[in-house]
Amino acid sequence: MTKDGRLPKKIYERELLRLQAELVKLQEWVRVEGARVVIVFEGRDAAGKGSTIKRVAEYLNPRVARIVALPAPTERQRTEWYFQRYVEHLPAAGEIALFDRSWYNRAGVERVMRFCTNQEYARFLHQCPIFERLLVEDGVLLRKYWFSVSDSEQENRFRSRLEDPMRRWKLSPMDLESITRWEDYSRAKDEMFVHTDIPEAPWHVVESEDKRSARINMIAHLLSTIQYHEVQRPPLALPPRPPSKGYERPPRDMQAQVPDHAAELRR
Repeated sequence: MTKDGRLPKKIYERELLRLQAELVKLQEWVRVEGARVVIVFEGRDAAGKGSTIKRVAEYLNPRVARIVALPAPTERQRTEWYFQRYVEHLPAAGEIALFDRSWYNRAGVERVMRFCTNQEYARFLHQCPIFERLLVEDGVLLRKYWFSVSDSEQENRFRSRLEDPMRRWKLSPMDLESITRWEDYSRAKDEMFVHTDIPEAPWHVVESEDKRSARINMIAHLLSTIQYHEVQRPPLALPPRPPSKGYERPPRDMQAQVPDHAAELRR
């Protein structure tokens, strides 16, 4: 560990690359076997969910592994069965769905900010375990991760985003208000776990004070929970290029060329 308690960068990068290679093997197994994988990423704001999802998906085929990050529901969606808009994003055979937040919005931000009624909240706590059991019974491989971070570290990360123009978009008024509602979110999370930490789909807590360790730990755990194997792919070879048939490219000045900005930098 480094002086600040973080996993050293060289060790982190080496192990991350190894795990990402395993994720590629997992992806091929999912595709060939027709498996359906759902991975739910939940936790406090700035707990490291997004950066972990980015590392999970970095080398995966976006046609196989999709990131699902839904916006606020529309007026029409608010009249639907709560789980309805999430169902349409569930994977078909040979697909992986990475939920950057999920149906658990109702147990978190909607509960704390009073975006849902007490009746809607109680109905969610009753229906959610049933919904997830139905998914698992139908063969979906459901994995749920909760990213845990301390109040002081969350505030440090918020401050860092606030001061960085490249990452300021990650902050919203809702995020900042979570600072003043820390205990409310804690109670909501505890109650959510009581009702939804079920044997068929248990919660797995990822300690994320150190983002590097959190990413490594989450990916390693995910891989350990699925009995995949390396799929032998058919050998590929580049075919010989056929002889020219007299094609000539049109003059470049007949097409709109992108300006050579790189040439300006070289000067």
